[in-house]
Amino acid sequence: MAGGAPPSGGPHATTAPGAAPTAADYYAVNRGGGLFSEAISQRIGARIAVFAHKRRLAPTVLTVANLGLSCLVSFVVVAAAGPVAEDHVWAWPVGLLALVGWQFAYALDCADGQLARVTGQTSPAGGRVDVLCDVAAQVALVAALAATAEAQVPATPAWLLAAFAGTWMVNLVTSVMQTGSQAASMVTSRSLPVRLVKLVRDYGAVIALAGVVLTVAPQASIWVIGAFTLVNGAFLAASIAFSGRESLRG
Repeated sequence: MAGGAPPSGGPHATTAPGAAPTAADYYAVNRGGGLFSEAISQRIGARIAVFAHKRRLAPTVLTVANLGLSCLVSFVVVAAAGPVAEDHVWAWPVGLLALVGWQFAYALDCADGQLARVTGQTSPAGGRVDVLCDVAAQVALVAALAATAEAQVPATPAWLLAAFAGTWMVNLVTSVMQTGSQAASMVTSRSLPVRLVKLVRDYGAVIALAGVVLTVAPQASIWVIGAFTLVNGAFLAASIAFSGRESLRG
């Protein structure tokens, strides 16, 4: 998801000729993503980028690592959904794995872009691989949350799970659209109150909440699914209205 938000527009960091980029250099070119992502995920990503650069790893290696880790963690959550619901397996180890694993995978997603920009390895093909891997990773995550909700509450309506899966991708799609000359934001303010409200669409914060719920109260997964279906559905409707109004003005 590469931050789940439009580019922050921050200046590129500069390093002395021949000097290895530092974590500060990588963080300076991060693409934002929200208060949580900038404070935690992007900072961890900067340190991963330092590690990767020292070992001459290409950004795409980090992209694929994000995909592999995300899918592996989601697979474990799906496989454990039934046993956890039937009290055959403790919920907290599975939830803790999801909390830490998804967060680290997202940090890898943050790191690949930072590494590419600082080391001059950006390319259209690399960008496409990044987006496609993000889609695959999020499909796996959605499947994990849906499987948990259905196992905990067998009466979970199929339409709710379908709506959740469909609207979840709104964040990713709008993030990809927020680039180039057509980029626009409905709410441009970066004041703290506004940024706190925007945490509901900060991917780092969202997967942290999902991990916490899976750890301490997996039975509440259906409420998380319902809440984010409403949030993303409302944002989609608002985005259509905003873009439509701007189109008519143009």
